[in-house]
Amino acid sequence: MLRGYRDRADDSLLTLLGDLPELVRNLVTAEIDAAKAWISRTAKDAGMGGLWFVVVLFLLFWSIPVLLAFAIIGLSSWWPAWLAALAVFGFLLVAVVVFALLGIARFRKVVKRENPGQAVATDVRIIKGASENDRL
Repeated sequence: MLRGYRDRADDSLLTLLGDLPELVRNLVTAEIDAAKAWISRTAKDAGMGGLWFVVVLFLLFWSIPVLLAFAIIGLSSWWPAWLAALAVFGFLLVAVVVFALLGIARFRKVVKRENPGQAVATDVRIIKGASENDRL
């Protein structure tokens, strides 16, 4: 139903006002269609990007044991193999503890932070308190 472009310089004000609802409807429809197309393209690109990150994580997951075996084999040239494996295991435990403490510290920040819902509730309480004080 989209009409072609035409010269509307000679149209009367009433004609232009009469065409306004159709023009607005066409504009809204075109914007909705553009939004749908944008969402479709964005979702497809995000899905493909997510897939590539899954592939990266899969390869990284299997490269870590290779790196650890390399470290154990390298250390076993100076130490007995059991001591090299124990040293790598100890290093991993220390790293786990350090990263766990960092994660706990970050989550404590998140828990202390006021969320938007709490902020709205606080604002409502303040407004109710102010309106009750105005009545007195």
